[in-house]
Amino acid sequence: MDIAIVLIIVLIIVLVWRGPKTLPQLGKAFGQGVKEARKEIDSTKGDAEPTDPPAAPPTPPAPPAAPPTPPPTA
Repeated sequence: MDIAIVLIIVLIIVLVWRGPKTLPQLGKAFGQGVKEARKEIDSTKGDAEPTDPPAAPPTPPAPPAAPPTPPPTA
């Protein structure tokens, strides 16, 4: 089922259950609840984020390759 259809059905059910006069109050209360929840999530994210571990020291460069040796002559 499409999400828009579900939302419309829920809105109609709430409108019949609570009445049209209290619908704006319910929307405001819901919005404030979402706002508070987001604020709490943001504050816990800031507290719980671990600091980045120190970077590993760079590996030393590989030693230069030895020049090729010529084949022995007999």
